[in-house]
Amino acid sequence: MQKLFDEVNSLDKRCYEKFLLSEDLLMEHAASSMALYISENHSSYKSILIICGSGNNGADGITLARLLHTKFDVKLYLFSDAKSEMAKLQLQRAHALGVNVVDELSNADVIVDCIFGTGLNKPLNQNCENLINTLNSYESIKIACDIPSGINSLGQVESVALEADVTITMGALKTSLFTDVAKDYVGKIVVADLGIQRNLYELDSNKYLLDESDMNLPFRNKKNSHKGSFGHLNVVAGCKKGAGIIAAKAAFGFGAGLVSVVCHENLDLPYHIMQTHFISENCTAIAIGMGLGKYETQEIRRLLNKDVAKIIDADLFYDELICEVLNQEVVLTPHPKEFVSLLKLCAIADIDVSELQNNRFLYVQMFSKKYPKVVLLLKGANVIISQNEKLFVNSFGSAVLSKGGSGDVLSGLVGSLLAQGYKALDAAITASLAHAIASRNYKKNNYSLIPSHLVEEIRKL
Repeated sequence: MQKLFDEVNSLDKRCYEKFLLSEDLLMEHAASSMALYISENHSSYKSILIICGSGNNGADGITLARLLHTKFDVKLYLFSDAKSEMAKLQLQRAHALGVNVVDELSNADVIVDCIFGTGLNKPLNQNCENLINTLNSYESIKIACDIPSGINSLGQVESVALEADVTITMGALKTSLFTDVAKDYVGKIVVADLGIQRNLYELDSNKYLLDESDMNLPFRNKKNSHKGSFGHLNVVAGCKKGAGIIAAKAAFGFGAGLVSVVCHENLDLPYHIMQTHFISENCTAIAIGMGLGKYETQEIRRLLNKDVAKIIDADLFYDELICEVLNQEVVLTPHPKEFVSLLKLCAIADIDVSELQNNRFLYVQMFSKKYPKVVLLLKGANVIISQNEKLFVNSFGSAVLSKGGSGDVLSGLVGSLLAQGYKALDAAITASLAHAIASRNYKKNNYSLIPSHLVEEIRKL
């Protein structure tokens, strides 16, 4: 996993003070990293348009123009006059070298956005919106310096933002690059070298970006085992019984030795999935909430008070009953609407889904601070997993998963790992990664996924 930072100004300042690396030197290395990326990945193109703002993001772009001068047909467009000392200095250097500074926008093979970076702290004016809309209309390779212009330091987009193919971010990964809103704009994310190894540049963080290598699949390494060695998951089926059945199938395919669906009505289940009317005596984990609908409160309360690992989803996030288990190490897997309801039930915030989506990290942290034992998995374009003060982002998800039943598969995966003895946080991380990576491995049209396809891809991991 890789560290995420809400801001990196403090990291830059530390480089100046502790490592005696000047602002000028860091900027030269930042621009060199961008130049190297462009040279290695886009050498077949001829023309490059670099659009610069007035601050240090613009200064990065001016430096880049100087480094690429004569190697490409470089056009440097200054959207606003240089104001920062570094921007003024880099512009003097570019003029001395004869870099082509143009007064009008024109298309190019590659466009580099160096307008705002992380410095955007107010709404865009009409001129900025017009500029970004024009750049988006060009059929060019678009590269953003640090963060696409139009995205602010919280990862929010108030009106428009550059639709980048690649974002080259300076020194370390920023949290703002991994909001759900930002996902349609950032493209591929590359970290630029600032002349110091990344492990020295970065300090401690409580936020992390998950890598595929963080997925710890439940491989069976012991030869002397039996089905009971791998746990017994009970999936509670409710009014919409299909949700529970989907979760049960996913759980069985993800390594649980035994899976039983708990339902008072007789179900038509695959032969390898058992049915029980009550929680099994040898149950090692419970999955509850998927398709639960209306239910008898006392019966559900008894299930929730059972001293085994639990994954809770869906309908229970609308009932005050959920508050009775938040002092336990349970896994909660709400989607945004469900999380909004949960926040209100817990007296943390009374907000709508739009407010949540604009501030996902904030509200996840608020919830985890109040309930440090709970593992929260907030679904979305980028999944956020949190426990206590630590927060993890899974960015592997895709629109393939935007189908009914996908969340039930995820519940089954988490439940399966809990039944097999995984700790709650580890189960949530591995299940979420398997769920998302399997969706990326799906090769058919991205609108055609059904839950059984997803389960099959997970079995191939």
